[in-house]
Amino acid sequence: MSKIPVILTIAGSDSGGGAGIEADIKTIASLGLHTTCAITSVTSQNTTGVLSAYDIPCEVIRNQIDAVCEDMNIIWAKSGMLSSSDIIATVAEMVKKYDLKLVVDPVMAAEAGGDLLRKDAITTLKQKLLPLSEVVTPNINEANILAGMQITNIEEAKEAAKLISQTGVKIVIVTGGHLDASDIIYDSETDMYTIIPGNFVKGGTHGSGCTYSSALAAALAQGYKIDDAAKKAKDFVVEAIKGSMPVGNGVGPVNQLSHVLKNSERYTVLQDLKNGVDILVQSNHFTRLIPEVGCNIAMALPSAASTSEVAAVTGRIVKLKGTAQVVGEIDFGASSHVARIILTAMKHTPTSRASMNIRHSQHLVNICKEVGLSTSSFTREDEPKDTHTMDWGTSDAIDKHGAVPDIIYDKGGIGKEAMIRIMGNSATEVASTAVKISEIYASLKDQN
Repeated sequence: MSKIPVILTIAGSDSGGGAGIEADIKTIASLGLHTTCAITSVTSQNTTGVLSAYDIPCEVIRNQIDAVCEDMNIIWAKSGMLSSSDIIATVAEMVKKYDLKLVVDPVMAAEAGGDLLRKDAITTLKQKLLPLSEVVTPNINEANILAGMQITNIEEAKEAAKLISQTGVKIVIVTGGHLDASDIIYDSETDMYTIIPGNFVKGGTHGSGCTYSSALAAALAQGYKIDDAAKKAKDFVVEAIKGSMPVGNGVGPVNQLSHVLKNSERYTVLQDLKNGVDILVQSNHFTRLIPEVGCNIAMALPSAASTSEVAAVTGRIVKLKGTAQVVGEIDFGASSHVARIILTAMKHTPTSRASMNIRHSQHLVNICKEVGLSTSSFTREDEPKDTHTMDWGTSDAIDKHGAVPDIIYDKGGIGKEAMIRIMGNSATEVASTAVKISEIYASLKDQN
């Protein structure tokens, strides 16, 4: 059994859980690597700022690094908050002792406010630690201080990166979160620049610097070249910012588990949709409910905001030789029609994430009512101009009912087949409802 890469993070602790050691561990663990740590300072910190900081004695920092490096095969490490000259010198000593490949996040201030690096320690950082380091990842404000200049554009960021490299560090990455979202990579060995463009996204940014440098170290430990590693780290941070949730009164922390949760949610939706389709196909009576245009079943991600975040059958479910046949595969973005119904319903009730269409008849509507399903309808003739039928019709039916009903139907129009839509929280739920309706419908037909 092969061992996974082990990363050492040397940084301060954030009691608010948004940055520092806490952010590093969440980042590296979510990327599938093992994290060890050496805590340099304990901060009393929340989303509004740093209340106080207590530096760990240098001997204790040495002991922490010795403990993990003597036991585990650690090649890559990253540093964060190193608040004093003594701590920086101690870390430099240990990096040299264990020949660690180091990514330096030159933390100087907390995102929410508060200095984390004493000004007299900046010289020590440049003279003792950066010459031993593989990569340094300053943001614009930190690059201003390290390079001794003011950066206002990409060209000045490139100039600053080259000046910082004169400390002896191999790679300088000036991150663009405080400029235009583009990251500038300067390789001092090749004298080459690489620009990784970006766009600003909405979300909390507390811990973004720690998260970026940790993700970068993880990618490098996995064998990625610097440009690819930087791109992966940037993408990771973007997803973490987009997935952030407010937890306090100040700057929200990034969510390092966002990509893991999103992948998990996508898998869960696809699996539930597959189960729903199987329920329909295996039913002996469901074919009686398939409309002339066929039917589709769809389910959205919990935070879906577009049709690309709603999964459905790429084709339709059709009636063929008396059986229900699935035409196509299950995938996201496969349905515009049913997806818009769900997205409209989710604006009213976020848990109403699934829907499917079946053929319409007054007999079927009556069955729905008799089994206790709430119903509401819309009339296509009432549709205002410059609207989409499914958006407007769904919203109109919901408004009439006062909530998302179990059933939304319409009686069709010129060139439009009448239709019933079953609403629910999951694909298996709406599929089970459809099968129940079909069984009752079949039994009544057989009696007649």
